[in-house]
Parts: sequence; C-alpha cells; structure tokens
Amino acid sequence: MKREIVWRVAASRMISCALALATLTLSACTSTGPTLTGGEPRAGGVAGGDESGETARQSPAPSALTAEAYKGELETRHKTMSGAIRSMVAARTVKTLDQRVARAQEALDGAATELAALVPPPEVKAQHDAYLTSLRDVATDLDSTAAKVGAFDLCTSPAVLTDLGDGLSELDQAGEALEDAGDYPADVVSVKAGKKQTRRLNNGTFLRKGGLGGRSSLQIHNGGTRDAVINVMRGKSKVLSVYVRRKAKFKINSVSDGTYRIYFTSGVDWDRKRGAFSRECSFQRFQNSVKFRTTVTATQIRWTDWRITLHAITGGNARTSKVDPDDFPG
Repeated sequence: MKREIVWRVAASRMISCALALATLTLSACTSTGPTLTGGEPRAGGVAGGDESGETARQSPAPSALTAEAYKGELETRHKTMSGAIRSMVAARTVKTLDQRVARAQEALDGAATELAALVPPPEVKAQHDAYLTSLRDVATDLDSTAAKVGAFDLCTSPAVLTDLGDGLSELDQAGEALEDAGDYPADVVSVKAGKKQTRRLNNGTFLRKGGLGGRSSLQIHNGGTRDAVINVMRGKSKVLSVYVRRKAKFKINSVSDGTYRIYFTSGVDWDRKRGAFSRECSFQRFQNSVKFRTTVTATQIRWTDWRITLHAITGGNARTSKVDPDDFPG
C-alpha cells in the first residue's frame, strides 16, 4: 500500500514595519559681552602689492620623479593592487567574494589617489595618465559590482570579472603600455574576463547519487523562474544532489529509509566547476526534516513518498528558511 504525503512551501507572510523618527530641535542663545572702547585707529597694508593689496605668490612646480624613483612608487602599489585582484578571483563563496571585491575597490581607488599626486618622468606622462584613468574607472566599476554581489546578483568571481568587462581589459592594456615604456611594474591584471554565459544542466541530472535502494520516492516540482539544485542531507553528509530546471519536475525513486534535511539553491548560469550558480543565486532549506519509512507486515508493505515544491503555493504546509551561503552544503 502506497501512502503519499504532500509537502508544499507556504507563501511568506508580509509584516509591515514602521520606523518613527523623533526630531530634537536645539535653540542657540547669544550672550552679549562688554563693549570695547578706546584705542587708536591703525592702518594696515603690504608694500609693493598689486592694486588689490595682495602680493602675487607663485609656488614652484614639483619636480618630475626620476625613472628609478617612479618605478619604486609603482612597485609599492603594484603588490597591493595585484594581490587584491588575485584574492578576489580566488574567492569560493558569495560572502567571501563580497568582502574581497570591496577590498579590491579600496586598493585600486587608494592607489589611484596616491599616483595622481606624483609627477612621472616626462617621457611616460601619457602612459601614466592613461593608467591613472583606467585605475579610476575600474575602482568605480568595482563599487557598482560590490553592490551586485551584496544583492546576490553576482555570485562567483568569474561573473564579477565578466561584469567588469571592458574596464578590466583597458586597465590591463594601460598597465602593459606603461610597463613596456620603461620596465615599470604596472601590469596588475593577471586574469581575463570571460563572456557572459547561461549554462544549464539537463533536467534530472544527478550531481551526487547515493542513498538509494529503498522503496520510497521524492518528487520535486520547481515552478519557479530559475533552475535549482536540490541537496538531500543525512546528518552532515550529502546523499543526493539533483538539478531541476525551472518550470519542471523530477522524481527520485528508490530512496532509502531515513531522516533527511533538504537544501536547495536556485539561480542562473550553473558553473559546474565551482558548484554554484554564477548569477541571481539564493540559498534555502526546508525547516522540517523528511522521514522515509518502510513497514513490512505479514500481509502488506507500506512506505512513504514525499512531494515537495520549491515555489510558494496557496495552501502550502512547509516553510523554508534562508541559509547563509557559507553554511550551504557544497
């Protein structure tokens, strides 16, 4: 005898919040001191000034740096900038990526401000100016990119590099041009930005296939607008992981008896190498566990099937919670 338990995601209830702002007005009072009297009238002025009474003053223009001194200034900042970019590319989670994009922005913006105060050797002024412009442009782009990472619109470092796109390429070229002009250490970009992609797996593709051999089944309905990967956990071990496309269903048969927790991530562009969606990602889990149980008697065999939906539906009876990306089972 087969028993089916339907488990659906309940739509979230909106709770309105109000924030009251109290304004405190301070009044200033003015006290009147004693009146000063007496003294002698005095006249002031500057001899030799112009008609306005001011002396024209001119500060000497700063001297251009020698090639060796300029190279030293670039070398000091090169390590910081290139290190920040490499660290950003090496980020493996969204949270880490968020932090490292911000650090890279600070490193490039700070270096641009400091380099703007320098007077380079005359023969490389044009290359210096172009390099400085590119640094400022990428620093500005990184500020915008950081906001996208914070909103989970960008979720992997390759997606960040793609978002920076032309700006990163122009900085690479400007750095190489300055380096070629006198062996100056200015090439801080050691990575290439790829093209924007929308990679998908076939519906029902298993990323991990274990915990089978039983009689139960788990049917998954992804009625959302983004593809999803569902991870079925027993304790701290990931037993099953399957890819279910948007607006699609998939049924896992022969699930072994046991108690499981279900996590799922959804998004756009599945980066199989990193095991994550590169854009528009989210991370959730069902609050309640799923129990599969088979009962054998002298006359019959009973087992439990589960059916879950990843999208909110009317009348749903299962709630989900957001999961910190660093805590999501990879």
